[in-house]
Amino acid sequence: MHFRQLEIYRATMISGSASRAAELLRITQPAVSRALVELEESLGFALFDRVKGRLVPTPEGQMFFRDVNSSFVGLDRLRASAARIRDFGSGSLRVASMAAFGSTVVPKAVHTFRQKNPQIAITLQVLSSSTVRDLVANQQFDIGIAADEVDLSGVEHRIFSSFRAVLAIPQGHELAALSVITPADLHGQPFIALAPEDRARHRITEILESAGSRPEIIVETPSAGTICALALEGVGVGLVNPAAADGYAERGLVFRPFKPDVQFKSYLLFRPDAQKARLVKSFVAELLHFRDRVTLPGTGKTD
Repeated sequence: MHFRQLEIYRATMISGSASRAAELLRITQPAVSRALVELEESLGFALFDRVKGRLVPTPEGQMFFRDVNSSFVGLDRLRASAARIRDFGSGSLRVASMAAFGSTVVPKAVHTFRQKNPQIAITLQVLSSSTVRDLVANQQFDIGIAADEVDLSGVEHRIFSSFRAVLAIPQGHELAALSVITPADLHGQPFIALAPEDRARHRITEILESAGSRPEIIVETPSAGTICALALEGVGVGLVNPAAADGYAERGLVFRPFKPDVQFKSYLLFRPDAQKARLVKSFVAELLHFRDRVTLPGTGKTD
């Protein structure tokens, strides 16, 4: 029993005749008849009764067809799976993101990507930048978004974003009356700071110290989104990545530009060769689309 014989047998059962099976498979009718006879000989029972030049399936042939057809359905699924892997790299996508983008840009990208690729399952985890890097480096995740303090060795990478910091200010706060915030304005102010290991925190600290400005640090957090939430509650003010501030201006939080510029930088990380997969390329295109639409909170202007 050979695969080609089973393929010819299935085509005959589906089409209802040897001549139509020959047309479907683009072979001659004698080749169909010969294959069916050889298959019956290998099975040890008749698949068809020959009645006035017609092939009529025997009860055994009908039983056998059910199993053969099930096997071909499974084979069709394998072909579809192979096509997805060829086109996209896998039938699923695993994405890890730093918090600044994990609740804003990435969910928007997931939504539009899923509309275009509903058959693709997505895993999304929002984690610290160092954990994102490790998951991608260990090939557990396909795409990562991490801040610029991470070790880039062992991962393919490209610049994802560089946004100017803005100051998050509670409504009614004295600094809300200013159009631009300078280091001198922050001296003595209750200040919500990023975690000490954050490279943007280092850049902010250098600027403040060089200006002789010493805000009163009352909370440290690794998340710019948490800074926004705390500022909204009136805890203090804090410099944040605009990408993490989506929706907060509508809830009453005030944002002002900070001078001199402090950049929040991030990278896209990929496991080896992941950038070549169409699935990854499609998702990255959505990420870039929404990254380019990040606005300075309260202004509607892009950075």
